[in-house]
Amino acid sequence: MSGDGIGPEIMRQGVAVLDAVAAKFGHQIQYQEAICGAHAIDLVGDPFPEETYQTCLQADAVLFAAVGDPRYDNDPTAKVRPEQGLLAMRKKLGLYANIRPIQTFKCLLHKSPLRAELVEGADFVCIRELTGGMYFGEKYQDNDKAYDTNYYTRPEIERILKVGFDYARRRHHHLTVVDKANVLASSRLWRQIAKEMEPEYPDVNVDYMFVDNASMRMIVEPTFFDVIVTENTFGDILTDEGSCISGSMGLLPSASTGDKTPLFEPVHGSWPQATGKNIANPLAQILSVAMMLEHFGLKEEGSIVRKAVDASLDAEVRTPEIQVENGPVYGTKEVGAWIVDWINKQ
Repeated sequence: MSGDGIGPEIMRQGVAVLDAVAAKFGHQIQYQEAICGAHAIDLVGDPFPEETYQTCLQADAVLFAAVGDPRYDNDPTAKVRPEQGLLAMRKKLGLYANIRPIQTFKCLLHKSPLRAELVEGADFVCIRELTGGMYFGEKYQDNDKAYDTNYYTRPEIERILKVGFDYARRRHHHLTVVDKANVLASSRLWRQIAKEMEPEYPDVNVDYMFVDNASMRMIVEPTFFDVIVTENTFGDILTDEGSCISGSMGLLPSASTGDKTPLFEPVHGSWPQATGKNIANPLAQILSVAMMLEHFGLKEEGSIVRKAVDASLDAEVRTPEIQVENGPVYGTKEVGAWIVDWINKQ
């Protein structure tokens, strides 16, 4: 699903890289395009039509780009919005676990808004609960009052905490549970359940952090974290904050997994102002391909994509927002083509 804005441009590069990897390792990949977001609203009036849902159900994985359009951002009365398509997809596919790796690249430390000595070596994963909380709880609004209900059940909390514990076990055995248990009843239930689960993972070092402290710690000491697990709203904010550490949102992939077909997408938005200008960074989309391959146990295939991305950065084959001063000019297409060529030569 290419979606809106720069989506089709970066998707073409992701698919080209996936095709190159498939050819090298003797795989066959079948694609089925589907519509979502503003593009789908324009065509059928629904940001996540039933046909798209059925296509997702029949697929092994969904490779997604971005949704969003300023026509809807600037219209608070709009009843149908592009982002509703992504929310509907998450809910209908049961994609309750959003996994966002945050890492820095040594050759791009100078691009981070933080000092190099703070961010060098930062490498952690944010795991965000994706289908509960205020985004999906009961809502009300009139001219004088409004509310959103931060509703969670024990099974919802247990399943996302299990994802967090399992990821910590596969990495450096350190899990940070982020909540606001000093104020919110929902957070107190999160913390209670996490403490109940701790004995099941004796090899994992667990700490608990209020979200305000976690947001500060992420800036002043990002290397402290290994795996963070948190609820939907806090996760939305923290993952966007964390994405800035690397120096560009165009560098970071993500995965959403759960009950049905998994989804892989870059963390950035549709950047409509850049549409058609061949300046969008395709690396997050390409690294989402790597995450998808690794999800299916194709570690060597995922590794070659990551190595190709590293090679492109080291060779200064970069789109404008991460290029060195007075460096060569490369666009979306050129970066994608260079990475495909690198893979073909290995």
